[in-house]
Amino acid sequence: MKSDSFGRYFGITTFGESHGPAIGVVLEDIKPGIEFPEEEIRKVLRERRPGKGQFSSERDENDDLVILSGIFEGRTTGTPICLIVFNHDHRPEDYNAIRNIFRPGHGDYCFYKKFKIYDYRGGGRASGRETLARVAAGEMVNHLLGNIEIALYPVQIGHFQANEVDLSFENELHWPDRSNYQQLSTFLTDLKKQGDSCGGIIQAIIRNVPVGLGDPVFEKLDANLAKAILSIGSVKGIEFGIGFQMADRKGSETNDEMSSGGFLSNNSGGITAGISTGQEVRFRFLVKPTPSIRKTQNTMTTSGESIRFSVNGRHDTVIIPRIIPVARAMIKLVLADAISHQNLLTEKPADLSILREVIEKIDEDLLLCLYRRKQISQNIGSLKKNQELPVSDPAREKELFQQLQEKASELDLDQDFVKEIWDRIFTYSRDLQC
Repeated sequence: MKSDSFGRYFGITTFGESHGPAIGVVLEDIKPGIEFPEEEIRKVLRERRPGKGQFSSERDENDDLVILSGIFEGRTTGTPICLIVFNHDHRPEDYNAIRNIFRPGHGDYCFYKKFKIYDYRGGGRASGRETLARVAAGEMVNHLLGNIEIALYPVQIGHFQANEVDLSFENELHWPDRSNYQQLSTFLTDLKKQGDSCGGIIQAIIRNVPVGLGDPVFEKLDANLAKAILSIGSVKGIEFGIGFQMADRKGSETNDEMSSGGFLSNNSGGITAGISTGQEVRFRFLVKPTPSIRKTQNTMTTSGESIRFSVNGRHDTVIIPRIIPVARAMIKLVLADAISHQNLLTEKPADLSILREVIEKIDEDLLLCLYRRKQISQNIGSLKKNQELPVSDPAREKELFQQLQEKASELDLDQDFVKEIWDRIFTYSRDLQC
């Protein structure tokens, strides 16, 4: 299962753990001849890296980019691109004392129950360090985004709210309100001394989004953006447009009315029926407090013993500044995927390379489906043996063939061709079950 991959028409696969040798990403859908944005990638990696600012983790990683493949003389070759960053300042010894302890707010317990093993060294694959691969990948799709602009800034950190928004105000928190920045900074300094942490809310505004991105059912643009943002560790909620304010309003107050000049409001956040309207796409998302804190907490061990403990090591008082470049990268990847799909529906002359990329993606999906079908067939075979049932079920196969041919007719596919394919699939499944 490709649970470490993201995207349909423009896809990435990430790998690596917080305290392993390296973190990396593989990109397989990049056209040849595109100028490789090396400096842009290095810049966003610096923005995301730890060791920046007084409220960030003290882990000192340079996050130097290493290009393993897919780039020649500064341009993409059309072959898989592999980018990695080696870990240098990881200290697994910091976690020896908690190797058998489930940390509250972390994925330790869930990992252990799911996989019967977990990497206690900084969370392993669930660590926020995993996100540097996403950040690097996000810079590879700028050529697809045209003049789309993405703005991200916190509107709440702890109990502080941004009452004014001035994006020219530069500070390590990306805080947009000059009037209460000093009070916020003092609050976070005190929180750090206490060994505690806080979360907040980030506003996203995407400008110059073309009309028509997204699909109306399972590939809604807002659904895909939500999945992308919620896939970031510590993000626990998202709302589009005026979001939950709609709960106590009437339809007459929430519908985005139109006139000859366009929309009169943007309550839905620039997406209706899963498709972009051409307005600004607006959403906000919640970032929970960093779970690694020095305060003593209740938990249990892998053997089920109740204990009290505190987390040592180097952690963020507030993770929001480092999540912003990650969220920007995920937004870019979602938009790149939607634009790549939309290119197939426009009236532009067909681009052979784009069509081939889509075919390759479909073929890959077919292989994954066949692999999953193989696994299920093997499980069915085991169940039949245990229950002493025959491998072959001619009546069921005949019924399935009839259903498949009816569906093939609806889709204007050659029924004999479909029957030939499933004849082979059924024969292979019977062989697996023997």
